[in-house]
Amino acid sequence: MGVPVAGMDSLRDRAAMMRESLQKSHTITDKVVSILGSFDHRLSALETAMRPTQIRTHAIRKAHENIDKTLKSAEVILAQFDLSRQAEAKILKGPHEDLESYLEAIDQLRSNIRFFSSNKGFKSSDGVLNHANNLLAKAISKLEDEFKQLLSSYSKPVEPEHLFECLPNSLRPSSGSPGHQGTTGGKHASPTNHAENQSSNLETAVYIPPTLIPPRILPLLHDLAKQMVQAGHQQQLLNIYRDTRSVVLEESLLKLGVEKLSKEDVQKMQWEVLEAKIGNWIHFMRIAVKLLFAGEWKVCDQMFEGFDSLRDQCFADVTASSVLVLLSFGEAIARSKRSPEKLFVLLDMYEIMRELHPEIITIFKGKACTEIRESALGLTKRLAQTAQETFGDFEEAVEKDATKTAVTDGTVHPLTSYVINYVKFLFDYQSALKQLFEEFDTGNETVSKLASVTMQIMQALQTNLDGKSKQYKDPSLTHLFLMNNIHYMVRSVRRSEAKDLLGDDWVQRHRRIVQQHANQYKRNAWAKILQCLSVQGLTSSGGGSSVGGDGGSSSSGASRALIKERFKTFNMQFEELHLRQSQWTVPDTELRESLRLAVAEVLLPAYRSFVKRFGPLVESGKNPSKYIRFTAEDLERMLGEFFEGKTLNESRR
Repeated sequence: MGVPVAGMDSLRDRAAMMRESLQKSHTITDKVVSILGSFDHRLSALETAMRPTQIRTHAIRKAHENIDKTLKSAEVILAQFDLSRQAEAKILKGPHEDLESYLEAIDQLRSNIRFFSSNKGFKSSDGVLNHANNLLAKAISKLEDEFKQLLSSYSKPVEPEHLFECLPNSLRPSSGSPGHQGTTGGKHASPTNHAENQSSNLETAVYIPPTLIPPRILPLLHDLAKQMVQAGHQQQLLNIYRDTRSVVLEESLLKLGVEKLSKEDVQKMQWEVLEAKIGNWIHFMRIAVKLLFAGEWKVCDQMFEGFDSLRDQCFADVTASSVLVLLSFGEAIARSKRSPEKLFVLLDMYEIMRELHPEIITIFKGKACTEIRESALGLTKRLAQTAQETFGDFEEAVEKDATKTAVTDGTVHPLTSYVINYVKFLFDYQSALKQLFEEFDTGNETVSKLASVTMQIMQALQTNLDGKSKQYKDPSLTHLFLMNNIHYMVRSVRRSEAKDLLGDDWVQRHRRIVQQHANQYKRNAWAKILQCLSVQGLTSSGGGSSVGGDGGSSSSGASRALIKERFKTFNMQFEELHLRQSQWTVPDTELRESLRLAVAEVLLPAYRSFVKRFGPLVESGKNPSKYIRFTAEDLERMLGEFFEGKTLNESRR
């Protein structure tokens, strides 16, 4: 089917209109593009024309900003110059009048140096820095002088009286003692003195270290020290402090009575002099450590707060010389020739070193004080070792004592009383001995160790006494001597702390030994005379006359001559016994009475019986008083004179 012509025309017309519209659109677009291109050209030209103006405006703005910054920097620099001038004026004036302002000026000067060091671009910064550093060096030099002058002004030796006031009441020496020295230093003067000191040690002892430098001055010294450390003058600071304070400390000890004694000096001294000096040394050690060294540590700790290593070094340097003087005396004693009497002073010295050990560890802490701590500990161990060796020497000396001191009356030998007092005295040192044994015998109980040592000493004494008893020619005196001495040992032990240590078994065993010797004495001394009172051998053998009737049956067959001989022999022997044994001594009253009674209980009944039975034979003859010279009462009275230790002349009266 074909398309109508009219329709075709219509489509053609529309297509023609569309072409026309498109053509117009292209024309308009070209014109717009042309116009826009013209604008772009004009804008580019305008921008080119405006660029110089923009550059000039930006440069002006930057210049203004730089001017502002420069002005501000100049203000800061000028302010630093102003502060520097103010600081310089104060520094040139010196620290003496206003130390606080002087220290502030140094801090400001350091701040200026830091400022100019960080602003090297400043044209004159090098010159400013050189001037500031030179000024700071002068300031620190003046500061050193001020520190030295201030420290010296307030560093004075401490008077002994002031130190004594810092001690607990129980340890203060009496005002009447010579030089106030050593009155409570040692405990070796007597057991009572030791016990009193032990009880006083149980008190809560308060030690108040003296004020060595006024509290108001310490902060100033601290600030000065801080500035010197910051300036790198640490060594100069240490030298000044050591040279000033060490001399003052030594002078304080010298005023107290401390002497510099060499080992040779100690060895030349008489024991009495040396013993007194040891007592003083103990006193001095307590004062030095608990008061002077403690006070010195307090000063160091406050003055060098924040500088621990410097503090420790300063304290070590200040105290080293004084500590050496004190410890060297102790070393000289510990290394001197051993002797029994030195044991107790060695224990006294050992005790004080043990007492001071916690303070020494606390005060002399730090690496710088290592040598001082080790020296103190070394002395403690040396004293312990010497004391133990002296202990061993004593036991050996007791057993081997060969003194020829004879006790002719059989009394307690000086060796016995010496050893027993020695042993009793040991118990006043139980605490020290316990520590002493712990130093060397960690495996044993210290109490049993002390008991063992005590028993060994007692046994050594008995061994020696057995040997000495053999010097007597009379066996009865031998047993009387041993009875006296062992009884003295038993009685002394029973009345002392040794009883708890040695035990009841030891006491009972030795009491039996005393009784055995008493029995042996009676047998040896009285057996012969008792034989005279025996009826044995009195029967008639055909010789001489015998008596019957008046004599009764009790004397039947007895020879008058034999009876007379018996009485004569008895009289002679009893008088001899009385003469000799009234010179013998039994010092213990109870033992003496007991021994007399034991003799009387045997002798008097036998004598009464003999006189009653055989007396009539003699009484009926001539001179009966020649044979029956004593009544039983006479014998009893004369027995009361036995063992009194009378002289020969007294015995003959």
